[in-house]
Amino acid sequence: QSIAAELVYWCLATEQSGFCCCCSSIGVPRCGASFQDLNKALKIDLNANANCVWQIQRNENQTIRLIFSYFKFAPSSSCETESIKVYDGPSTDSPLLGQVCNDTDAVPVLQSSSDSLTFVITTNSVDFARSFFVYYYFSPNTKTENCGGQLTGPNGTLTSPNYPAPYPEFTYCVWHIQAPKNSKINLEFQDFFLELDQNCRFDFTAVYDGLTTNTGLIGKACGRSQPTFESSSNVMTVVLSTDYANSYRGFSATYTSSPLPTLLTCSSDSMKIVLNKSYLASLGYNETHIQVNEPSCTPVITDAVIFSFPLASCGTIKKDDGHSITYTNIVSLSATGNIITRQKSIQIIVKCKMENNSTLEVVYITKDNIIQNTTAVGRYNVSMSFYDSGSFSEPIRQSPYYVDLNQTLFAQVSLHSTDPNLLVFIDSCIASPEADFGSLTYDLIRSGCNKDDTVVTYPPVKHYARFKFNAFKFLQSFASVYFQCDILICDSNNTNTRCTQGCISRQKRAISSYLWKTNTVVGPIRVKRDLRSADRSGERNV
Repeated sequence: QSIAAELVYWCLATEQSGFCCCCSSIGVPRCGASFQDLNKALKIDLNANANCVWQIQRNENQTIRLIFSYFKFAPSSSCETESIKVYDGPSTDSPLLGQVCNDTDAVPVLQSSSDSLTFVITTNSVDFARSFFVYYYFSPNTKTENCGGQLTGPNGTLTSPNYPAPYPEFTYCVWHIQAPKNSKINLEFQDFFLELDQNCRFDFTAVYDGLTTNTGLIGKACGRSQPTFESSSNVMTVVLSTDYANSYRGFSATYTSSPLPTLLTCSSDSMKIVLNKSYLASLGYNETHIQVNEPSCTPVITDAVIFSFPLASCGTIKKDDGHSITYTNIVSLSATGNIITRQKSIQIIVKCKMENNSTLEVVYITKDNIIQNTTAVGRYNVSMSFYDSGSFSEPIRQSPYYVDLNQTLFAQVSLHSTDPNLLVFIDSCIASPEADFGSLTYDLIRSGCNKDDTVVTYPPVKHYARFKFNAFKFLQSFASVYFQCDILICDSNNTNTRCTQGCISRQKRAISSYLWKTNTVVGPIRVKRDLRSADRSGERNV
């Protein structure tokens, strides 16, 4: 069996065109196929204007793990024109499980919820030889004990399953490492022996900068080596993935932690950079040698050097990548007052990346064009309130808010940010008689479309999104009504974002993008005639 496997891998390594399918000597179509095998590896080569569908289905009562261990798209291609889309079911009408693009910063591993899965590869019109390697298996084919887990503390060790004996086939282990706050992690493999491949397509270890395997790939390793990795914060994730053949002894690794020399904190309004004086001194610098993009923005000097300024000031550059908004500034350390210098120039690139409801501080350092990249993933501060009139000048501060049945209610979503070039859009709003928005809900707005006849939306004004509707109550014995809205935030300088598209169908929405999404809740409201019964059980006749 190992000889056969080696022949298959030799075929995969030497095949330069067409489509090669592991575990089978029978030719399959170049573009798309259907599989019922328990496991299979595929080398896929495509050119321009492809739209190919692969389906995996088998009555196994098991789920499918799909791993894209290598992918090469056309250079500079975007997710809109060239991608791999994976669907959780037997067709492209099934729910979208994930998408792989040219800028995917991970080794994509997707798990189905049933015994069927579909993926589609679409390429643009650029004449370029794309190459992909993907393998799947029904999981679990073998059970791995003591695999992966949570590692906490300033230092620790991890080993592959069965080490130093060969690791099992179809192994997928994930270790989440969390060191003390305001530290970084250094991971060193003392012994490392995985199957060798130039692109690490078969067995590999992947290391991520953070607690997720969806983005932040630091590196991928295989073969025989002693790789080392360093995180930019106090969290790191390590993955071991193996296929069905050629197992070796795996690895033994240790991690240690050390204090971060630079701290970055991002809020909805500002970024704060704190530099350790002793760290500056170790580089031969002090506070007189340091500045950001705008030299007039000076730091506060205490026992540390502290810059704190609004997101859109001090020369900060804003970038819209279609999925998030990033604010970038550069802290420069350089010698002054001399004709020559023998000191290394330091640049600390600080980035506040506004993403979906997540927070992560990241710091990288660069010497002489080795850039210290400090990234903090933050959240925009969004709130929603009722107002007494369409002028939106006086918010309603009482809670519950007692109203008349069919009374016009005025609601405003506010973005609290110092960046003037942001646009707020209400994607969806639902009402519920329950504060946790359980099974009973009612749509006011869905996909930017008014679903209730009384809803009227106002044109966007700076950081505000507004709408009005007539008060109602739920049937049966419910005294209160709560409201929850999904809010999208976009760059107003970009005229082709989800925020500018208004009401769109679900089909069109699937290809639309937004930069940041959150939700906000307001309520409850109660109909005035129930005021006297508010302190009782809440039950009433209808």
